[in-house]
Amino acid sequence: MKITVHAVGRMKTGPERELADRYFERFAKSGPAVGLEFGGIVEVPESRGQSADERRREEAQKLQAQLQSGAVLILLDERGKSLSSEDLAARIGQLRDGGRKALVVAIGGADGHDKSLREQADLVLSFGALTWPHQLARVMLGEQLYRIATILAGHPYHRS
Repeated sequence: MKITVHAVGRMKTGPERELADRYFERFAKSGPAVGLEFGGIVEVPESRGQSADERRREEAQKLQAQLQSGAVLILLDERGKSLSSEDLAARIGQLRDGGRKALVVAIGGADGHDKSLREQADLVLSFGALTWPHQLARVMLGEQLYRIATILAGHPYHRS
């Protein structure tokens, strides 16, 4: 299953980008052994819309235009469901084993995700009740994807 990250906004050079790149690289190397391929990160510019609703709608349209038919959509949103790493790994493993070919994990813009995307998503996922800067959300997502690959492989990185 090919996993692609869709992110609104660009990640600037700095320690956060270096850390995110490190985890995504680890995932790219460890994922194929468990049937997970890293499809990369698609960055789209933040909308210049006048209102938050307009910005969310425009950003949602950009994601929907790139979403291939049949792809699983997971949105990162503080209002989403909080799962353990094991539970998320199990869900992704089930999707992979069920024959799903593509999964997109989306990090929204500063105004969050449009309601239409939340309704369309297969899972709205939260990294906790706190609001995280996009740079740290990307780092945490990269780490969790790497952790998921290690959990599915039975690797000792994840010690639960």
